[in-house]
Amino acid sequence: MHEILSRLDERARVLDLGSGAGSFPPGATRARVIRVDAERPGTAPGNFVLADAARLPFLDTSFDAIVSNHSLEHIADLAGAVGEMRRVLRPDGYLYIAVPDASTLADRVYRWLGRGGGHLNAFTRAGDVPRLFGAGKPAATRLLYASFSFLNRKNFRTRAPRRLLLVGNGSEALLRAGTWLLRKLDAALGTRWSVYGWAYYFGEFPEGAPETEAAKNVCIRCGSGHPEAWLEARGAVERRWFGPARYACPACGTRNYFVDR
Repeated sequence: MHEILSRLDERARVLDLGSGAGSFPPGATRARVIRVDAERPGTAPGNFVLADAARLPFLDTSFDAIVSNHSLEHIADLAGAVGEMRRVLRPDGYLYIAVPDASTLADRVYRWLGRGGGHLNAFTRAGDVPRLFGAGKPAATRLLYASFSFLNRKNFRTRAPRRLLLVGNGSEALLRAGTWLLRKLDAALGTRWSVYGWAYYFGEFPEGAPETEAAKNVCIRCGSGHPEAWLEARGAVERRWFGPARYACPACGTRNYFVDR
């Protein structure tokens, strides 16, 4: 989404839809950001609006960009929400959408652990979202890789579900090794064991479409994805005589195994 957020100036308005307290940091854009969710987060930011995605309290064409980061799968009235997003977005505006692939191991484990996980809509093909919006071909589509951070015990603020015991009880050591192993199996066998979903970019990008290369290094705690070349250029990768290379997540500092291209 940062490919869109970084190009907006202070006069622009961004709708962060289904965001809770926010799906990106305040400093990610110079534009004015409005966070919207149907449930009020524990710590609601000053720019938060409590609203139903299918009944947005905004004027037509009032936003220059909309970010829907893993929210469409949770919305009961999906058709209504899509109609509202199209209504409040300017004709020349930008749209970023990320959704899980319901056919993947990651999403199935998520729904099993959370007894559905609040996922009401299943997307199983890369073309599902563009057809839903009738927006034609996106400017770019990026494959998203999983880190299974939803299994990380350190991410549970309340009591973890008992089912977590069946998948290593949220151990970061097991998540680190398991994620790395699934990436290697996918590379060797052409499988999709470690894939999570897709990200879509809609809008006009005069300087070229956003980068579509998938970031395979995704943090097992915060879920931030980082391009391999970027991590290496920063000197963040620690290579050892034995075992996989490692890196500390630039976003949260958690140790992860590094995956080469």
